[in-house]
Amino acid sequence: METLKINIKTEEEMIKLGSAIGSLSYPNMIITMNGDLGAGKTTMTKGIGKSLGIKRVINSPTFTIMKVYEGNLNLYHLDVYRIENENTDFELEEYFYLGGVSVIEWADNIKSLIPHDAIRLTFDILTDSSREVSIEANSEFINDLKNKLGE
Repeated sequence: METLKINIKTEEEMIKLGSAIGSLSYPNMIITMNGDLGAGKTTMTKGIGKSLGIKRVINSPTFTIMKVYEGNLNLYHLDVYRIENENTDFELEEYFYLGGVSVIEWADNIKSLIPHDAIRLTFDILTDSSREVSIEANSEFINDLKNKLGE
């Protein structure tokens, strides 16, 4: 696995990064997200959804645990913040293999369910308006993402 760190200064930059990540999506892709409240996880998901051709408004599924959005590939947007015991039988991992893209906010809450080859995003709040996003993935994905971003 390789790590790419990107500094984000605006919401638009976060959406652009999400769109670049989403443009590299493939069936059964799993993207995990960890970071404090307000760090940009749902904003990133909006960018991913945009690149998948999703027209509906994407918002946090905190109280429903999961929302499904139909697009070129379906987006399974999970927010497992409220799951305290990862052994709770929600059968969430079934959605990982339905041919869509699974985005999991607060993924560390269910880390034993996450496959080792998932793309892992960590969000760090630097200031009120800036974030650092660490992307951990295989080197092919990282190189393709760098090309998309023009780096």
